[in-house]
Amino acid sequence: MINVVLQLSARDLVHADLASCGWAGSDHHLASVADQLERVRTGEVDYLAVCPATDVPVAKGGVDYQVKKGVGTLWQLAVHPALQSCGIGTFLVEAAELRIRNRGLRQAELGVEEGNPRARALYERLGYVAYDRQPDSWDEQAPDGSLRRYETMCTLMWKELT
Repeated sequence: MINVVLQLSARDLVHADLASCGWAGSDHHLASVADQLERVRTGEVDYLAVCPATDVPVAKGGVDYQVKKGVGTLWQLAVHPALQSCGIGTFLVEAAELRIRNRGLRQAELGVEEGNPRARALYERLGYVAYDRQPDSWDEQAPDGSLRRYETMCTLMWKELT
């Protein structure tokens, strides 16, 4: 068995990172991320990149401060598929929670698709508690390049930050 230790850092995701984030989603998704990066300038959101020493993102995700007053809402969390289950998701969520606390807020929320039990198990391990369900939907790019509406049911979870 070979053990590899990654030294990770969290920083702001920038437009130049998007070219190396194809693992995170389609061109349509990355265009949406680019739009969200514009909201960073206004302070409405934080958008993070988790990087090893190469400074190339292996995880990304946002915190939206406009969804609910006094709450940081985590969204668009993703870890490179080849590096899942290595602790990077935990690092990403903890970095996002630090951003929320640094704004003087004490509550984090997120929605997790009900068809994603691994993600929900991670959030539960990190102290998130389910409190409701709600449908969600977004446009996604089909393999032929066309857009289709994706609909899902999400469990809403929250955590008190100390």
